[in-house]
Amino acid sequence: MKFLLAGLGSVGRRHLRNLAALGESDILLYRTHHSTLPDSDLAGYPVETDLRAALAQRPEAVIIANPTAMHLDVAIPAARAGCHLLLEKPVSHTLDRVDALAAAARQTNAQILVGFQYRFHAGLAVVRRLLSEGAIGRPVSARAHYGEYLPGWHPWEDYRQSYSARSQLGGGVTLTLSHPLDYLRWLFGEVDCLWSLGGQLSGLDLDVDDVAEVGMQFSSGMIASVHLDYIQRPTTRSLEVIGEQGTLRWDDIDGTARLYRAPATPQEKREWEVYPPPPGFDRNDMFLAEMRHFISVVNGESAPACTLEDGLRALQLSLAARESYTSGQRVTLRGT
Repeated sequence: MKFLLAGLGSVGRRHLRNLAALGESDILLYRTHHSTLPDSDLAGYPVETDLRAALAQRPEAVIIANPTAMHLDVAIPAARAGCHLLLEKPVSHTLDRVDALAAAARQTNAQILVGFQYRFHAGLAVVRRLLSEGAIGRPVSARAHYGEYLPGWHPWEDYRQSYSARSQLGGGVTLTLSHPLDYLRWLFGEVDCLWSLGGQLSGLDLDVDDVAEVGMQFSSGMIASVHLDYIQRPTTRSLEVIGEQGTLRWDDIDGTARLYRAPATPQEKREWEVYPPPPGFDRNDMFLAEMRHFISVVNGESAPACTLEDGLRALQLSLAARESYTSGQRVTLRGT
């Protein structure tokens, strides 16, 4: 199977390493040579600097990991060429041309997996299973938190030059850290409306939002809040779900899920049930699971676990959050 990899920043190189770890060696790199990482670990891989020439080599699969604002520049031609896509999140920085990508994929039967890798996290999988089993009864509210200090993400580069920090490249906290917006929908279904507060609130040298507080109401009636920031030290990535019969918690830092079942009587004593990650768990495990799944999709063995439609919904939530904190109004997405 031939892979074309577009984008050789941090996540692109992670995908490259994971392909190699899974035994894939027929890999072509599409490069603009704007990466801030050294080229030493790319030695031996063939390179094309023209997208048409790269697609003319007929790759079955294309991994799109370039800056957000440039995703569709590669994704649409690749889908028209009949390639299956692993498209990094978010799908884009606007809704423009997403319909053209969907039309191209339908025409050639190209499968698209959107790279929300937390759908492959073992701890979140436990949370989803326990919810489906009714372990905490009916969920009524949830709180997701994703805070991480942007200048510490890539120590080898000036954070101000990263796509996450630059509006023209599709950066900003509501787009770049949109993982909770996707996994909350994955866990609880469609969002009817949201409100948000946010903007460029810190002393970081950015032209994008670096803090956002988002409230959402789901079609089921439950509510959730999401905190996103580029500021927090130490890094915090967590989820708490409150149900009528208990509470679920997940901490991405140690990978552990915890369940508290409400006592049947006031006298009954209950302890937190702890669901640790698999032995030897590493953050890269979810990226490896995602890549294994993508290879299965390309081989026709699986349907994408996170479809283009899922990616579009997450993008709509991100853009609605920006619309809300800019306008000061609640944004209706579904329902009344």
